[in-house]
Amino acid sequence: MARAAIGWGVRDLAKEASVSPDTIARLERGEELKASTIDAIQSALEAAGVQFIPENGGGAGVRLRKDSA
Repeated sequence: MARAAIGWGVRDLAKEASVSPDTIARLERGEELKASTIDAIQSALEAAGVQFIPENGGGAGVRLRKDSA
């Protein structure tokens, strides 16, 4: 969801997170990855404006950061 929200393809996210496109595909299939790999992907998405929302009764999710005006 996060990748689609910012309009990135698999290769875009892979490049920004310094991982391979196969790693992104594995993540999206729900396969287990090293914590450091997940951290790199999350950091790349957050730098692009994605906010991760913890589970709050409705399940975890993502949203885009509001630009401060």
